[in-house]
Amino acid sequence: MRTPPIVVGIDGTTAALRAAEWAAAEAVRRDRPLRLVHTYEIPLRFPAGIADPESVANSYREQGWQWLHTAEAAVAEVAPGLHPELTLERAAVVPGLLHESGSAAMLVLGTRAQHGLTGLLVGSVSVALAGRAHCPVVIARGRTEHDAALVDGPVVVGVDGTPAGEAALAFAFEYAATHGRALLAVHTWADSVFEAAVAGTAGLGSTPWRERAVETLAERLAGWQEKYPEVKIDRDVVQDRPARALLRYAGTAALVVVGSRGRGGFRGLVLGSTGQQLIFHAPCPVAVVRTEPEEEP
Repeated sequence: MRTPPIVVGIDGTTAALRAAEWAAAEAVRRDRPLRLVHTYEIPLRFPAGIADPESVANSYREQGWQWLHTAEAAVAEVAPGLHPELTLERAAVVPGLLHESGSAAMLVLGTRAQHGLTGLLVGSVSVALAGRAHCPVVIARGRTEHDAALVDGPVVVGVDGTPAGEAALAFAFEYAATHGRALLAVHTWADSVFEAAVAGTAGLGSTPWRERAVETLAERLAGWQEKYPEVKIDRDVVQDRPARALLRYAGTAALVVVGSRGRGGFRGLVLGSTGQQLIFHAPCPVAVVRTEPEEEP
C-alpha cells in the first residue's frame, strides 16, 4: 500500500515556496513522500482574434510547470535527498486540492496568492480548504522550521471541551513528540465578555464556571500523557475569546493546532472569524484538523 504523501499547493508565490520548504522538512522527519501540486483553470471565452484556446492552455501549463520546478528547487535546498512528485492539474483550486487531500497525510498551503489568475488561498478559498479537506491542513505562514528563535517553541492546541476535538489533540501530541517540543493546551470558557456578564462570571478569578472548565480540560487531556510520556504538557484555562487566547501564544509557538468543528469556546472556528484570524494573523504555522470530512461536491 502506498504511503500517503504530504501535499503542497503551489501557485507561484513566495508563500507557496515557504510552504514547500516547511512540508519538505516535515516529509523528511516523518519519512513520507512529498507531492507538489499546481491547479489551473482556462477562461471559458476569449475575445475573437486575441488568442486561440490551445495557445492559452499551453501558456497556463508552461507557467504551471515553471512554478512547480521552482518549488522543487526550493525543496532541494532544505531536503537534498527528497525527490518530490510534481503534479499539474486542470481544475479549480478548491475542488482540485480537495481531491488531492483525499489521498494525502497532510495538505500544506501558503497564505497569499500572486494575482487573480491563481487565486490560491485568498480569503474564503483558504477557509474552504481548511474546513473541508479530507486530511489535516497546515497553513504554513510565518516562520519555518529552520528559524533559530523557535528551537524551544511549544505546540499550542485549542481544546474545545468535546470528544470531537480529540483529532486536534492527537495531531498536536504527535507533532510535539515527533519534533521534541512541549505542548500547551488552551481552553477558553466564554466566547465573550457579554456571555460572561450574563453568566455572572465577569471579573471573577475563581468561579464554578472556571472550575468546570479546568475539569473539562483535564478530562480531554486524560490518557495523552500516558501515550506520550516524553511530551511536557502545560495548561491554560482562560476567560477570553478563542482567537485572542490562541494568538497571545502564537508569537512564540512552533505551531498552533485547532479542530474545525469545535463547540464551546471554539464554536464555528474555521468558517467564522476565529479561524480567519488564526489563518491570517498567527505569526506561526496553523494546523486545522477536521473530524468528519465532507464529501466533495
